[in-house]
Amino acid sequence: MINRRNLILLATAIGIAAGPATAYAADVLNVGAYPTNPPFEYKNESGTFEGFEVDIVNEAAKRIGMTTDIADLGFQALFAAVSSNRIDVAISSITITPERLKTLSFTQPYYDSDMGIATKTDSAINAEADLKGKVVGVLSGSTGETWVKAHQEADGYSDVKGYDTQQNLLLDLSAGRVDAAVSDIPGMQYSFQKMKDLVVKQRIKTGEQYGLMMSKDHPLLGKLNDALTAMKKDGTLAAIHKKWFGTDAPADSSTVKEMPLPKA
Repeated sequence: MINRRNLILLATAIGIAAGPATAYAADVLNVGAYPTNPPFEYKNESGTFEGFEVDIVNEAAKRIGMTTDIADLGFQALFAAVSSNRIDVAISSITITPERLKTLSFTQPYYDSDMGIATKTDSAINAEADLKGKVVGVLSGSTGETWVKAHQEADGYSDVKGYDTQQNLLLDLSAGRVDAAVSDIPGMQYSFQKMKDLVVKQRIKTGEQYGLMMSKDHPLLGKLNDALTAMKKDGTLAAIHKKWFGTDAPADSSTVKEMPLPKA
């Protein structure tokens, strides 16, 4: 039988054993990412995350004295993981929106993006007006899905199909299982370098901007935001952009300019 003294000794031993692990965990920024979103984030052949946002979060973490541990999560799962504090930060070209800011926090933006309507190159669909009676595919939980559902009734889409990954969405578009896809242009254009039968037919100007997503008023929000400011000022963020997109970020973009912390 374990008496009270033994229980105290056991608890003390467990506490000592847990001490170093807890201290180590305090220096680790837990990040969630959706793994098929190049060039923003993806897994390479060795299973390691790479990409534009991976470089950003790794550098920001380093500047506040932390390392990163990046977990593989589905896009929709990122929101629950952040809200429950299972992860500290979510990356995956996540748009800062007023609706999301009601329950979540974002750092200042670091990338400006628009959405686009993509089809097969030989499709008769050339613009939004041509989507009447068509099946439109979206990434579930994305701002593309929000936009499509807001326009579905007025524009007369026959159906909206949601996908768990951008890759599956574009594969179905290529196979003709959906007539068009609505998603962020940079990710689609990156994929279309290999998927030659697909093309963006129309740009949808949305003014979208991406930031690091965190739980509401996360204690590290200010530190990571300051790290992004420093990365903009010393040219690090611009260099990361050039590395992954092959072009200089526009001088007036959120990749270069210091921006205010988003507020609901």
